[in-house]
Amino acid sequence: MQTGTGGAPRRELTLLDSTCLIVGIILGVGIFQMAPDVARGVSSRWWLLALWAAGGLLSLFGALGYAELATAYPVEGGDYVYLSRAYGRWAGFLFGWVQLAIVRPGDIAVMAFAFARYALSIHNPWGERGGATVESLYAIAATVVFTAINVAGVRQGKWAQNLLTAAKTAGLVAVVGVALVAPHRSHPLAPFEPIPLGLATIFVLFTFGGWNEMAYVAAEVRNPKRNIVRALVLGTIAVTALYVATNAAFLHTLGHQGLATSKTAAVDAVATAFPHIGQRVIAVLICLSALGAVNGLIFTGARISYAVGKDHRAFAALGRWHQRTGTPARALLLQGAIAVALIAALGTYANTILYTAAAVYAFQLATSLAVFVLRIKEPHTPRPYRATGYPVTTIVFCAACACLIRSAVTYRPWIAAISGAVLLLGLPIYWISSRAGESAPKG
Repeated sequence: MQTGTGGAPRRELTLLDSTCLIVGIILGVGIFQMAPDVARGVSSRWWLLALWAAGGLLSLFGALGYAELATAYPVEGGDYVYLSRAYGRWAGFLFGWVQLAIVRPGDIAVMAFAFARYALSIHNPWGERGGATVESLYAIAATVVFTAINVAGVRQGKWAQNLLTAAKTAGLVAVVGVALVAPHRSHPLAPFEPIPLGLATIFVLFTFGGWNEMAYVAAEVRNPKRNIVRALVLGTIAVTALYVATNAAFLHTLGHQGLATSKTAAVDAVATAFPHIGQRVIAVLICLSALGAVNGLIFTGARISYAVGKDHRAFAALGRWHQRTGTPARALLLQGAIAVALIAALGTYANTILYTAAAVYAFQLATSLAVFVLRIKEPHTPRPYRATGYPVTTIVFCAACACLIRSAVTYRPWIAAISGAVLLLGLPIYWISSRAGESAPKG
């Protein structure tokens, strides 16, 4: 396949680059924060490991459907392209609008806050007095720095991703190794409050978020008919193996009771062998994990806005590929600016998660249903890969998305209402721009 020239995307991402992108985005900080909560949702260590493996399998089911769509339509934009073809231009526009206004800047802010929280434990120049302010400044700095790196060029962005992914994967493997050889730590049989299995499953799936990012950079993947599927499958399997191994290590050192009652499972596990440096080592590891996710989300997210800008004149300024750097520079800069604004306005990690949850699962459901719609609507489109286990795998994933949406809405209805209002605001924007002739059909 020929590479893009001039102002078009170029196929520069190898299978290694693509797999690192997937692993780097998924391996954020969820495994460290969610492991104790997930342990409270099951009755034994074996059910705990089974639940983590099931979360990986369910994510793989979703990835298989996305792989079919990405290889059938290997262009920039991911869900935006599939939704437009399946339901109409309004659906693609709405997805692009939500990604631009809610989801992607919110995801970047979540990971930037996670980095800032642990960076603060390593170095806080103002002491306890400026904790919240310094945390926000660290988060803003991470967003600005990695936006600048990705604006500078695809090579810079992908090598930053590869190095961060290698560093944090090695760090996580080291934590697993230390925990496995450390002596078992005795814990008093302190009671803990169990949580519903469904809620524990939501926590597991949250930590797997990001496997669908490959679809957004399909136009930059070399040999996309083979490498997109391979990257999605290899990335998801690699993360599942790491998550299961990490929880096995925690169970070996802390036990099920100890894990369920721990506030900082990784710190407690490593501190068993290295009581004096364990906390700092884990803080560095989590910082690397969060930065890898920040860079990956910035890299892929701007490609969605770029795709919207190409098709809708209301956002035409975002649909330009910078000829010198080979990046969607304007989309990157706007995305970074919104993420910085969210960091300043929302102020906490938890608020940013709640701001994005319902919208994320709603569009994953719509995109997965597009696998069915497009097989009927465009039966003659070449499909180099067809989802393994179709239709069962896709139906199971769709059902899971519906359950996650319900949980997000019932848990924090007022935050879901705000996100829903912002989402629906995209409809009159699309209608007005269409009526004004600002959205022209593809040529």
